[in-house]
Amino acid sequence: MRPKLPALSWLGRVGVWILALVVVAAVAGPWIWPFDAVAQDLPLRLAGPSWRHPFGLDELGRDIVARVLLGARVSLFVSIVVVGVSSVVGTGIGALAGYLGGRVDQIVGRVMDVLMAFPGILLAIALVAALGPSLLNVVLALTVIGWVGYARLVRGQVLRTREFDYVTAARALGASLSRVLLVHVVPTALPAILVQSTFGMATAMLAEASLSFLGLGVQPPTPSWGAMINGGRGHLMNAPHLTIFPGLCLAAVVLGFNFLGDALRDALDPKRRDV
Repeated sequence: MRPKLPALSWLGRVGVWILALVVVAAVAGPWIWPFDAVAQDLPLRLAGPSWRHPFGLDELGRDIVARVLLGARVSLFVSIVVVGVSSVVGTGIGALAGYLGGRVDQIVGRVMDVLMAFPGILLAIALVAALGPSLLNVVLALTVIGWVGYARLVRGQVLRTREFDYVTAARALGASLSRVLLVHVVPTALPAILVQSTFGMATAMLAEASLSFLGLGVQPPTPSWGAMINGGRGHLMNAPHLTIFPGLCLAAVVLGFNFLGDALRDALDPKRRDV
């Protein structure tokens, strides 16, 4: 009989629905919504929300709904790529460091200490400023600082798991290093990696929005939630909808990831499961 998977809490289900709605809107929205994200209607610039334009128009007369939908694609792309690459790289490095120990562990530990000594967003700003503002450089900068958290997490799990009897038996039977890590050691850290990745999606999305807000992320005319918020700063008093709607979308998606991450952490923790 297959084990029953733990159920998510109601907050976790709310998070799933929020994220599902955002993904569907990001994928299908720009194809369904009748307005172009870069088309300008200058006579109606800064127009407030209406039936025709529910989120209003920006300072160049562009439809904010269309720009929010395209901005969702950018945010989701950055967060998925950053978390995907960071988790794979961090898991591999952390597993090797924890399993091999010795000099390898010391070298990896010193590298992680150096990267952890700098505030992540400041290091990302420095890297993007040095490489030049672009979407690719944002992904690269966030990946450089993102793998450390996964490596520390996996290293701690591996240090505990490598002493288990079944791992010792696998080594005694002549299993290769890759087989021991991939089959016997790393799978024990997968629940923790899943939870970390969920929170990492929210962190990467906020970091991308912060870099775009500073002008170091996606460049015009491609819309980004952070850039849209920055563009509306000069119109907070006469056209607050320029910042309100992108800000609400960003807050809702980050909240959805946090809801889901908390629910997964509780559901995957054996101490919290009903016996």
